Amino acid sequence: MTSISGLPGLRRVVPQKYVPVLVTACLFVAMFVAGGIRYENFATGQIILNVFIDNAFLLVVAVGMTFVILTGGIDLSVGSMVALATMISASLLKDGWPAYAVMALVLVIGAALGLGMGAIIHYFEIQPFIVTLAGMFLARGLCYTISTESIPIENETFTAIAQARINLGGDLSVSPSAVIAIVVVLIGAYVLHYTRLGRNVYATGGSEQSALLMGLPVARTKIAVYTISGFCSALGGLLFAFYSLSGYGLSAVGMELDAIAAVVIGGTLLTGGSGYLIGTVLGVLVLGLIQTIISFEGTLSSWWTKIFIGVLLFAFILLQRLFSAGSRRSPQ
Repeated sequence: MTSISGLPGLRRVVPQKYVPVLVTACLFVAMFVAGGIRYENFATGQIILNVFIDNAFLLVVAVGMTFVILTGGIDLSVGSMVALATMISASLLKDGWPAYAVMALVLVIGAALGLGMGAIIHYFEIQPFIVTLAGMFLARGLCYTISTESIPIENETFTAIAQARINLGGDLSVSPSAVIAIVVVLIGAYVLHYTRLGRNVYATGGSEQSALLMGLPVARTKIAVYTISGFCSALGGLLFAFYSLSGYGLSAVGMELDAIAAVVIGGTLLTGGSGYLIGTVLGVLVLGLIQTIISFEGTLSSWWTKIFIGVLLFAFILLQRLFSAGSRRSPQ
C-alpha cells in the first residue's frame, strides 16, 4: 500500500529532506531554460551573475534569516536594519569618518541590536514576532532621527568598491558585493553543518523542549542566531549602500518579507529544524530571476514580481504540508 502523492517511492529515490531543495533547483532551471527560449541573450552566464550582483544584499540578509527560522523563530527587523546601516554609513562618511571604521561600527551596531532582541526573546519569553516587530520600528525610527532625506555617498572607498568588477574570464564579471555574499553563504553553511552551534540550531528548531532535556545550550543558541541575523542585516545594509551609493530611511521596505520568502521557497520549514543554506541561495536566485524575466518581457508591471512570489510561497508552503503529512502516514 502506498501513501498519498507517491511519497514513499519518491523518498526511495531522493531522501525526503532534500526534496524541497531539489524542487527549487528544478524550478530555477526551468525558469532559466524558458527565459532562454523566449528571450534573446537571456541564457548566458552573465545573467546568472547579474542576479547575484543585484541581490547580493538580499542573499546576505536571507542567510541570517535562515539561522533564525531554523530555530523556529522569525526576524522582522532585518529590512529596517538594512536601512539603518545605509543611513549610519552615509551620515558618518559625510562627516569625514574613515570608510573602514564606518563599516566596522555598522557591523557592531547590527550585531548588538540582534543580540539584544535575542536576549529579550529568550529571557523574557516573548514571541519573536513581537520583539522583532519592535526592533523593526526602532531601527526605522532611528533612520529618521539621522535624516528624513536621502544622503548621497561620495566616499572614494565606497565608490571604488561599488564600481569595481572582478573579471572571471571571457565576458563574465562579478562585483565584490556578490563575492562577499557567496563567502557569507559558505561560512554560514560550514557553521550550520560542521560546528556545535549548527547542531544546536537544528536541535532547538526540531524541539526546544527536547534540546533542553538533552542539556543543550538553548539560550545561548537562540541569542546567537539573532546576533548572526543582526550582523547579516548590517552587512547587507553595507552591500546595499555599495549598490545604491546612498542612505535613505525608506530603503529596504519589505525586504524582511523577501528574505522570508527566499528562505521558505528554498525549502526551510517555518516551524524550524529542517532546511539548508543552498536552498536559501536557490530561493534568492528564483526571486532574482523572476525580476529579470519581467524586465526582459518589458510589458509587465514590476508588481507582477510580488504576484509570482505570492504564488510560489503558497505552492511551497503546500508542498511542505504534503510532505509532512506523507511522513506521518508512511509505514515504518
